[in-house]
Amino acid sequence: MLDARIRILSITLGRHAMAKTPAWQRKEGKNPKGGLNEKGRASARRQGMNLKAPVKSGDNPRRAKFLARMGNMPGPERDDEGNPTRLLLSLQAWGASSKADARRKAKAISARNKRKN
Repeated sequence: MLDARIRILSITLGRHAMAKTPAWQRKEGKNPKGGLNEKGRASARRQGMNLKAPVKSGDNPRRAKFLARMGNMPGPERDDEGNPTRLLLSLQAWGASSKADARRKAKAISARNKRKN
């Protein structure tokens, strides 16, 4: 009886012992062009986050806030080999070509939105 319980327990633990990290933290949930793909956003949603797809153009206030926040993030835009970092890829997904460009666009979008209201 005890032997059967140990076998069932080891089978159960064997299946679930290696819990995967959420897709938004793994490569399969990340968009190679920057940010998360739909699978990554769905994974984050299941953990209680409210993520939406990037706004690539226009005067959306969410875009202005993202560009301002990410334009001021520390860290390089390119790695030692000259490849763009995830930061730069995310900025490009939101329509900015660099951190400085992101700050400029955020300021301009915010100014236009203030004039509209």
